[in-house]
Amino acid sequence: MSTKTETKQYQMYINGEFLDSKSGEYISVYNPSTEELISQVPSCTVEEVQEAIDVAEQAQKQWKKKPASERAKYLTALAEEIRKNKEFLARVISEEQGKVLALSTTEVEFTADYIDYMAGMARSYEGEILQSDRPNENIMIFKEPIGVVAGFLPWNFPFFLVARKAAPALVTGNTIVIKPSSETPNNALEFAKLVEKVGIPKGVFNIVTGRGGTVGDKLASSEKIGLVSLTGSVNAGVSVMKAASDNVTKVSLELGGKAPAIVAEDADLDLAVKAIVDSRIINSGQVCNCAERVYVHESIAGTFTTKIVEAMKKVNFGNPLEEENLDMGPLVSKQALESVEAMVNQAVLEGAQVLSGGKRADRETGYFYEPTVLINVKQDSEIVQEEVFGPVLPILTFKDLDEAIKLANDCQYGLTSSIYTQNLDTAMRAANELLFGETYINRENFEAIQGFHSGRKKSGIGGADGKHGLEEFLQTHVVYLQHNPNKK
Repeated sequence: MSTKTETKQYQMYINGEFLDSKSGEYISVYNPSTEELISQVPSCTVEEVQEAIDVAEQAQKQWKKKPASERAKYLTALAEEIRKNKEFLARVISEEQGKVLALSTTEVEFTADYIDYMAGMARSYEGEILQSDRPNENIMIFKEPIGVVAGFLPWNFPFFLVARKAAPALVTGNTIVIKPSSETPNNALEFAKLVEKVGIPKGVFNIVTGRGGTVGDKLASSEKIGLVSLTGSVNAGVSVMKAASDNVTKVSLELGGKAPAIVAEDADLDLAVKAIVDSRIINSGQVCNCAERVYVHESIAGTFTTKIVEAMKKVNFGNPLEEENLDMGPLVSKQALESVEAMVNQAVLEGAQVLSGGKRADRETGYFYEPTVLINVKQDSEIVQEEVFGPVLPILTFKDLDEAIKLANDCQYGLTSSIYTQNLDTAMRAANELLFGETYINRENFEAIQGFHSGRKKSGIGGADGKHGLEEFLQTHVVYLQHNPNKK
C-alpha cells in the first residue's frame, strides 16, 4: 500500500536563481503508479520566458570566450555530482514518470557518462584549412557556437534528455533555456540544483516550466534563439517548426517512431524473442525507438509467436517504488493509458486476435496496461501504422525478404529498425534497404553515446550523440585571409 508523501514545491531556474512565477499559477505533477499528487511547479509567463532568453543571450557572450576545455571542467564536475546523487535522482524519476527503479538508475548513470563523453569532445571538435585558388591566401573554416539553444524535453527519458541537449550545447560555447515536459519536470529541476552546486555561471543554463502553448511557443518563435532542439511527438515537432519558421531558426527534431523488427527464417529465435520483448516493454513501451511491430517469416511464425507470448506473459509490472523484481511500471498518465486502450480495442474491432493482455491491468490505482500480443492485424491498420507508445506488439508474417523490407518501409516514420538473421547477405541487404536512421542486427533497440541517433521522414530532422550530434550545436564561419609575403 502506498504512503502519502508531502507535496513538493519546485521553482524554475533563471539566471542562477530559483524563482516562483509571477503568474501565481502552478502545474500539478502526479505519480502514475498511485495517481497521487507529488509536486507542483510554476506555470511561468511569457515575460519570464523572455527573461530567461535574455539572460542566456547575455551570458553567452562571456561563456563562448572560455576555452572549450574550461567549459568541459564544469561538465565533468556536474557528472560527478550526478553520480553522487544517483539513488535519490533515480527515485525522483520513477516517482513522477513510472519507470522501474533499475531503469531509472541506468538513466542516471548513462546521463553522467554522456556528460563526460561530451566534455571529452572539448579538445577534439575542429575546423578546417582549405587550399585556395589564389596565391598567398589561406581559407579557414571555424566552428563556432550558434548562440542560445532552446531545449524541449519529452517525459519518457526526461533526465537523460536534459544532458542530451545541454552537454553538447554548453561544451561548444552555447547557452541554453530548457523546457521540461509538464508530466515530468521534477527531475529537471533537481538537475538544476546540481548545476548551481558546481558553479556553472549564471544565465548559461536555465529552466522554465509551463505549458507548451505559452512557454514552448515563446521559445520557438524568439528571434534570439539560434537553435531549437526538440524531442517529442510529430505534432510537437510540426508546431515548433511553424513557430521557428518566421525567423528561419535552425531546428533539430527527434520525433516519433514505429520501429519494425524482421525475424528471418534462419533467426536465432530465443535471441530474437528476448531482444524484441526487451525492446517492447522497456519503459512500458514508451520509447520512440522501441520495437513496435514484428514481421516474422511464415515458416517459423507459429513457433516464434508461441515463444513471444510466453515471454510477454512472464513480464512483471507494478509500482517501482514499492515492488521488486519488476520489468515495467505504469504508463505515464491516464491519457496515455486511454490512448493505448483505444488503439487495441480498435484493432480488435477490425479483426485482431489478442494472444496475451489486451486490457488494463486489474489494480486499484495506477495507469497499468497488460503486456499485449496481437495477431491477424492488417498492414494498413492503425495499430501497425501509428505509434502505440505502450506494451503492445502486433505480429505479421512475410514470404520472403523482398516483402519483409517492403512492409517494414511502408510507414510514415523512419527512426529505428531491426532484423534477426544468421545470414550476412540478408543482414547487409536489410541494412542497405531499410529506410530508417538506425538498424539493429541481432540485438535490442538501444543506441550508443558515440553513435548518431537520427530519423528520416516524420521521425525528425538532424540528430543527437557522437561527433555528428555535437555538430548540431555548431555553425561555420569561413575566413579568407589574403597576405603579402613581400611586405616588411
